[in-house]
Amino acid sequence: MNAFIQGLPKVELHLHIEGSLEPELMFKLAKRNGIDIPYSSPSELREAYQFEDLQSFLDLYYQGANVLRTEQDFYDLTWEYLEHCKADNVIHTEIFFDPQTHTERGIDFDTVLNGISRALTDGREKLGITSQIIACFLRHLSEESAMETLQSVLKHRDKIIGVGLDSSENGHPPAKFLRVFQQAKEAGLLTVAHAGEEGPAQNITDAIEMLEVSRVDHGVRCVEDEALVGSLIETKMPLTVCPLSNIKLCVFDEMGQHNIVELLRKGVAVTINSDDPVYFGGYMTDNFLAVNQAHPMSKEELAKFTLNAIDASFIDNELKAQYRHQVEQYVAQHSSM
Repeated sequence: MNAFIQGLPKVELHLHIEGSLEPELMFKLAKRNGIDIPYSSPSELREAYQFEDLQSFLDLYYQGANVLRTEQDFYDLTWEYLEHCKADNVIHTEIFFDPQTHTERGIDFDTVLNGISRALTDGREKLGITSQIIACFLRHLSEESAMETLQSVLKHRDKIIGVGLDSSENGHPPAKFLRVFQQAKEAGLLTVAHAGEEGPAQNITDAIEMLEVSRVDHGVRCVEDEALVGSLIETKMPLTVCPLSNIKLCVFDEMGQHNIVELLRKGVAVTINSDDPVYFGGYMTDNFLAVNQAHPMSKEELAKFTLNAIDASFIDNELKAQYRHQVEQYVAQHSSM
């Protein structure tokens, strides 16, 4: 089954590009930009990736992002991620970036976006990987800061398909950003939001009802509200679940306790994603393998994660049909093996 998983076409909908910064690249960029990092080697830095909760991870995540300064830095970061996508048979990816992580330290919005966008264009042309960009607001910052960021996003509608909401969930409910999301929707942007990771199931309901999201990022605490689970099934509201992330940040103690397969079998439109793969110990194939090892599935169930992701993606129906056919063909070719 491992070989089937490796070759299975995949679609990623929950990936923070800053969270794909490999320690080796971090050291290279630090040297290029004359920045000191408080670790002697990439391996020592990797050993620091032990987290008790979301906040302990975020502290290290923001520290790591500090080496990203130039358009070329953001290009190199994104290109390395795309090479991992190619190795994992990811055919389409919709990446998050956090503008405020960079603008708050004096990096121009255009510098960040142009580097990411240029790499994604090359990824389409050279690797055959399609992509979209989603700009996320940091929920621990103010509504005013998010509103300012939205104005920058609106100047780049040709490159940015939608907006999201990430960072510290506790103490920063969806309602805090209601007006920002209303303006984004009025301008024609699609919306997604992190909810129900560390925060309660109510955050999922509020993200859907208040922010009118097209997808819920994480959402695993939906099981605390049976009516909500029923609604998710009925409306086919996608959840972009990140299994290894949930273990690393202690949302679940071990993969055997994770509810993603239970949700899949109930009919919830769950998808598998890597979140911040460098910090959480795995890219897409690693996440699929870890889930299947703890909860053995059929080939059809494994493929359903990709089919759900295709349906939930922000691409046109023609490309969705093409990707669906690709997955169905792959399953058919391997059904008797």
